[in-house]
Amino acid sequence: MASPIKFAHVVLKTNKYGEMVAWWRDFLGAKVRHGNDFISFLSYDDEHHRIAIVNMAHLSERAADTVGVEHFAFTYASLGDLFGQYERMKAAGIAPYWTINHGMTLSAYYRDPDGNQVETQVDSMSMEEADAFMSGPLFAENPIGVNVDFDALAARHRAGEDAASITDYATAGR
Repeated sequence: MASPIKFAHVVLKTNKYGEMVAWWRDFLGAKVRHGNDFISFLSYDDEHHRIAIVNMAHLSERAADTVGVEHFAFTYASLGDLFGQYERMKAAGIAPYWTINHGMTLSAYYRDPDGNQVETQVDSMSMEEADAFMSGPLFAENPIGVNVDFDALAARHRAGEDAASITDYATAGR
C-alpha cells in the first residue's frame, strides 16, 4: 500500500471570517493566494495552500465537549525560529495557553479566534532518538510531557545556551 507523500492542507469553516483570515495570515506569515467573500487560500511555503478558510456566517459556536480534531502542529526549523514566533505573537498580545517539553519536541500551544488549537514546535531529537525515548520508561510514565516557562527558555537561548540543554527532557521544568 502506498502512503501519502505529504500532508497538504487543512480547511477551516468559520463564522468569524475576516478575523480568522487575519489571524492565520499573521500567525503563519502567510500570503493569501486567492481570497474572496467566501473562501481564502493561505500559504507560507511552496504549497499552493496550507490553510483554507471558508466563510459560513450561519454556523453556531462549537461546544468544548464536542468530538473532533484536538489540535494540529507546525514544526519550526530551529529553536531560534520557535522562540522568535513565540516572542512575535506575545508582542501582538497573543500568548500560548500551554508551553511544554514533550521530550521529542519543545512546544507552545495557541488558540485561533474560533478556539482551534495550534501547536508550534521544534524537534529536539532525531527520529531514532525519538523512537527510543517513546519506547522507554520516561515516556511510558508521562506520555504528555513537562510544563516549561518559555520566557525563561527564550532568555537562556538569547544568552547563548545551546539548544540541547534548553530542550533536555531530564531537566525540563526546573
